[in-house]
Amino acid sequence: MFVTHKRKNNFRKLSHQQICEAGLRENEKFGFKFGPIGFGGTHVHFRVDVPKRYSKQVAEIMLKKSSASRMFKEKPNFLKLYPDRHFWSGYEHHESVGVEMEDADRYIENQAAHHGIEVIRDVQQTLS
Repeated sequence: MFVTHKRKNNFRKLSHQQICEAGLRENEKFGFKFGPIGFGGTHVHFRVDVPKRYSKQVAEIMLKKSSASRMFKEKPNFLKLYPDRHFWSGYEHHESVGVEMEDADRYIENQAAHHGIEVIRDVQQTLS
């Protein structure tokens, strides 16, 4: 789990969630394998398998850097909220044992409901 700097409620908009997810998934080219990704308003939960050649610290840096860079690139107004480009807080949480995979995935996928967040669907859909 990664938390936004100063716990700003940045993930209420679907477009912000999609940009952050795309930024995280940029790391798939390095062998990262993602499970579900869920957003809880001020934070993101996800399951990821990290290749053994990366330490936990290096993986965290890669994930935070790619997602923050993508957010600032696609949403330039975020620079008003974060003029120092410090999008993520220093907090993160890792849990890998003692929880059934299905229970963890269900928890991740239901973050909006768990935190009582109404996601703003601000993304236009293409008509076919």
